[in-house]
Amino acid sequence: MMFADRPDAGRRLAARLRHLHGQPVAVLGLPRGGVPVAAEVAKALGTPLDVIVVRKLGVPFQPELGMGAVGEDGVRVLNPEVIAAARVTATELAAVERRERAEVARRASCYRGERKRVPLTGRVAVIIDDGIATGSTARAACKIARALGAARVVLAVPVAPPGWQERIGRDADEMIAVATPTPFYGIGRFYADFSQTSDGQVIACLDHAATPAPDPAPQPAAVAESAGDPPAIGPQAETEVGVAVGPTLLHGSLTMPAQAAGIVVFAHGSGSSRHSPRNRYVASVLHEAGLGTLLFDLLTADEELDRHNVFDIGLLSGRLADATSWLRSQPAAAGLPISYFGASTGAAAALGAAAEPGADVSAIVSRGGRPDLAGPRLRLVRAPTLFIVGSKDQAVLGLNRAAQAELRCENDLVVIPGATHLFEEPGTLATAATLARDWFSSHIFARPRPSR
Repeated sequence: MMFADRPDAGRRLAARLRHLHGQPVAVLGLPRGGVPVAAEVAKALGTPLDVIVVRKLGVPFQPELGMGAVGEDGVRVLNPEVIAAARVTATELAAVERRERAEVARRASCYRGERKRVPLTGRVAVIIDDGIATGSTARAACKIARALGAARVVLAVPVAPPGWQERIGRDADEMIAVATPTPFYGIGRFYADFSQTSDGQVIACLDHAATPAPDPAPQPAAVAESAGDPPAIGPQAETEVGVAVGPTLLHGSLTMPAQAAGIVVFAHGSGSSRHSPRNRYVASVLHEAGLGTLLFDLLTADEELDRHNVFDIGLLSGRLADATSWLRSQPAAAGLPISYFGASTGAAAALGAAAEPGADVSAIVSRGGRPDLAGPRLRLVRAPTLFIVGSKDQAVLGLNRAAQAELRCENDLVVIPGATHLFEEPGTLATAATLARDWFSSHIFARPRPSR
């Protein structure tokens, strides 16, 4: 099944929720991508629309592992087993909770403005996202809704992996998905348009659905959509770009959040970087963190057919360096730090390009890569480098360990349990994306932001 966009998915999902007509329902979208879907459902059911703001409490030093969640009105849901197993102290838990509560408050204030939260006491809470991947955020949202007094919790999404209900368990009373395709490579794969939803779009959805108050207040959506006032985090539209490398024109997709702190250039040796659903998913996670991305094809379609080109690390490294020079000349990227994300032989290309004199690369992440193919250039890399490998990708894991031993820069290697080479197992790609985001953020946001 393919959805045209999130509103289209919402209309199709609404058809599966007709049995809720006439019941005391509150439709709750998970920001950001779930809100345009939820807006269509609320319109079809004639019910109030609101957001449910949830933040996962990640284990310190392993933030992708959730030990609980927090929501509005001081609601907290903890997982004592994870806390005990990870040996998280009360002080550490309090620090994580304090940080995430501040983000809950910021987002809730940003999205609602002067509007009050829709009360859930005695209502059927219909929680909606644009899809389910690992299900951890959705589970937390269900628990929060129940803690806020919902009489019944329904979790509804356009697309989810087969068997997704087992991941949610008893946290929802009813679970509905329009489609559960096999194989399942990621939510964005099933949308023709899966561009990022901005804070301004979330506000506009809520504003449109709200009943006008007796005392009109300034409309947040009008402010968010006014010229010269872009959303603080949400990325702008994806732009197709072309980079001339000698007589060859290479293509890429450039996405820049407002006030981006840096840009990550994706390198994939087989030439699939621009269209790879895995890379696009990782890019979407980086956008949420305020980082721009350039998904770039190092090879043309014809060049890709010759397998010698895929393993020509000199060619790939040179093209990545040329693309980086082009990117630095673009007004949108002026002065911003640039990092590399490499997969497969693209990881060797990233390391090779970063080893060039004066490369000035802020950080490198390799996902299931072949850094060993960079050879002696590994010793010349100065950018902090993270290797991410699946535990079941044994051959590549050994090559990554050997390459790590050659590095003379800050580096780390993280093995994701249960993951194979393509990170197709449930939750493994999300874990890799989170690790990449945190590595880039820790090395990019520490640098002074350039004046724009």
